[in-house]
Amino acid sequence: MTTTMLNKPVPDFELPATSGSTFKLSNYQGKILVIYFYPKDNTPGCTTQGMQFRDSYAKFKAANVEIVGISRDNLKSHENFKAKFSFPFELLADAEELACGIFGVMKMKNMYGKQVRGVERSTFIIDKNGVLVQEWRGVKVDGHVLEVLNFIKTL
Repeated sequence: MTTTMLNKPVPDFELPATSGSTFKLSNYQGKILVIYFYPKDNTPGCTTQGMQFRDSYAKFKAANVEIVGISRDNLKSHENFKAKFSFPFELLADAEELACGIFGVMKMKNMYGKQVRGVERSTFIIDKNGVLVQEWRGVKVDGHVLEVLNFIKTL
C-alpha cells in the first residue's frame, strides 16, 4: 500500500494474535484502529515504542481506539514480549508478510553495514468505516505516540 491508498478502504485480512485469538480487520468496524508495524520483539526501539503505546493506552481507549502491533515474529515471541512489558493490546504475527504486503512496509535497510530486508517502522490509522485516514512511515519512536493521539483528536 502506498499513500495513494489514503482515504480508501483497507482490504480485510486475518492474522494470528496474542491471547489465543485471531485478528480480523472487518471485526473492528465502528472503532478507530491504530496499527503499528515494528521490526522485532525485544529490541530497544521496539520495546520503547510498545511501552509508549502501553503508557497512553487509557487515552486511546477513551477515544474508542484499538491498538495492534504487527511484526514478523512468531506468536511465542509475541506472547513473551507482551507479558514482559504488560502490553494491554494484541500483537499480531505476520510471518508470511500478509499485512506487511498490504501496507507496503517491507524495505531494504542497512544493518551493521549489510543490506537486509526488514519491516520499516510505520503506523496507520483506520477509521470506523475501514478507511485508511493517516499513515506515518519511517517512524522515529520519540514523540510518535503523542503525534498519533493528537491526530486521533481531529477525527
